[in-house]
Amino acid sequence: MAKADPVPEGSLVLIAGAGRLPELVADSLRRARRPFRVIALRGFTGQKLRASADATVDLLDLAATLKLLRRWGPAIVVPVGGVSRPSPAAILNAGAALRNRETLRAMAGGGDDRLLRAALALVEEEGHRILGVHEAAPDLLCPEGPIGRRQPDAMAEASIAAGRGVLAALSPFDLGQAVVVAGDRALAVEGPEGTDRMLARARALGRRPFGWGRALPATVLVKAPKVGQDWRIDLPAIGPRTVRNAARAGCVGLALEAGGTLVIDRAATAAEADRLGLFVVGYGSASR
Repeated sequence: MAKADPVPEGSLVLIAGAGRLPELVADSLRRARRPFRVIALRGFTGQKLRASADATVDLLDLAATLKLLRRWGPAIVVPVGGVSRPSPAAILNAGAALRNRETLRAMAGGGDDRLLRAALALVEEEGHRILGVHEAAPDLLCPEGPIGRRQPDAMAEASIAAGRGVLAALSPFDLGQAVVVAGDRALAVEGPEGTDRMLARARALGRRPFGWGRALPATVLVKAPKVGQDWRIDLPAIGPRTVRNAARAGCVGLALEAGGTLVIDRAATAAEADRLGLFVVGYGSASR
């Protein structure tokens, strides 16, 4: 994994979506004494950060966002937090003044990564620089080694190795960033529904009349960025809720790519893993 470069000088702007992550990134920047502005996305940004935001825009109001960045820029832009994928028609209508409709139609018809990269390209064309959370707030990334008291045994290590192989093989197909594995058997692969719903599917498999009846031994949740993924967008993340859902799905632990997976509230995540008897471990990655 490439080491994150220091955050460059310049006006830094968080474009804040949903969830706790935007607040955690803001806290990290404050600890680093790095001045920043916040553009809140209406209907997504949490109340606390929205109350102190410098501006609020609609998700698809690209013209308003670019106008703000021109006024503040050249800016360093950090997109952070979740948003719902807009409909293709909404993308075409919102961006008609910025791109020809054929280009926008191609964006709308692609996967989420393609859509997000195209949106960032619009910002970069205006002379701004895009940074990922791993560059702006590297202290939020999973470290290598255990988080909490437990560590994987030999059987769990074999499941982790298999899960890493599955994720690497599926990366070109723009699938998710997580898989549940028991030994050399993949039980569930993350799709557009996200990690929590994938874990619910894995849990349900054990309840089927002709299923296993109980979780298979050494069942592990493995998470990592897709090979070739733009790390500035949509890095995999876990938090205490992920640990609880993994336990319900029969997992003995979670394995995360160190330096490539965000841990939301590390102390609470470690405490929840210890309480439930699961390991959470960061593993090293090959160079990307």
